[in-house]
Amino acid sequence: MKKIGFSGTLDPITNGHMWVISEARSLADEVIVFISENLLKKSQFSAQKRKKIIELSALQRGWNNISVVIVRGNYTARVAKNHHVDYLIRGIRNTADFDYENLIQQTNVDVLDGAKTIFVMPPRDLGSVSSSFIRALQGPVGWHWLTRNFVPAPAYDAWILNWLRNEWDVLWQGQPALAGLAANWFDYLTGSASYGSTERHYHNLDHLVHGLTEINAWAANADAETVDVNELKQAFWFHDAIHGQAEEGISDEEASARLWLTSGLATVLSETVASLIRITDRFQQMSIIHPLKEVMLSADLAILGQSEEVYDAYTVTIRAEFRKTTDAIFYKNRLNALKHLRQKARVQKLYVEPYFAEQYNEKAIDNMTREIIAIGLRQLA
Repeated sequence: MKKIGFSGTLDPITNGHMWVISEARSLADEVIVFISENLLKKSQFSAQKRKKIIELSALQRGWNNISVVIVRGNYTARVAKNHHVDYLIRGIRNTADFDYENLIQQTNVDVLDGAKTIFVMPPRDLGSVSSSFIRALQGPVGWHWLTRNFVPAPAYDAWILNWLRNEWDVLWQGQPALAGLAANWFDYLTGSASYGSTERHYHNLDHLVHGLTEINAWAANADAETVDVNELKQAFWFHDAIHGQAEEGISDEEASARLWLTSGLATVLSETVASLIRITDRFQQMSIIHPLKEVMLSADLAILGQSEEVYDAYTVTIRAEFRKTTDAIFYKNRLNALKHLRQKARVQKLYVEPYFAEQYNEKAIDNMTREIIAIGLRQLA
């Protein structure tokens, strides 16, 4: 077969969709992916953005026989025929899918004189994966870790940037004079000079998403005031803006606080936000008094109380971030830090904020104990 088509809204494309495209590649020399654009339907990504995500996902897998076509104001089956595609491929997960797709197939052929349909059944682990299923994951703490399992990397990257942009824009609502400046700072903070740097393995966009979702969860459970939530989020956005790049004699946190103060975004809360940023500096935090201090620290250290799988992945990224440090020095410093933090957890001083203490304290002790033992065994080997 020379050509085969695959169609859908693909908002976003999932690993299930990628599997169907892979099957199509085994049947034809060329695969054309048709993206349906419905202007009456609110989408996560624009059609052009979806097209770019699919092209990057195919390129990442070394697929050079994939092209993408956006369908506007026409039937996909008819557009497919115009591209000399006689068959569309569809994945069916259950009998309900088959009944629906069979009806579409009959319409395509009998009414539209369009392309026919070939049905394939995905493997069991992809049987429940759909765009709507993945969109439903968004929001709660850890949603980004879950989403990563179900979409190709370009779709994941686009998704968290989209989510972060929505979070960022909320902070500047009602301040039209700041719109252009805020947009520029968003590009900076999510770009290669800050959290988006490929040199960052932990203090990156994922860390930013995690911290912001922790603040959202705390706010919902503590019935927090909007002004407090915005103050915390502004601080969290900037607290690791500079990492490993500060001038000699200045900590990264201090440099990040100064960056915030000179950003032009500072409001009447500018100094209090700067104080929250400085609180994440272990050398300054003891001397700073702030009503949101414990929330900020808890959100920043919430990673310690996650599931074993997430925690273990975090330890790998931390080592990668300090890859220029020798094993002997890294693990010595890491062991000292873990023992210090574990002791704080044991006396209920790691997460002083009640919401975070209830959620994470015991799990953090377990996780750090496991890592301490693992480092000890490593040193004995």
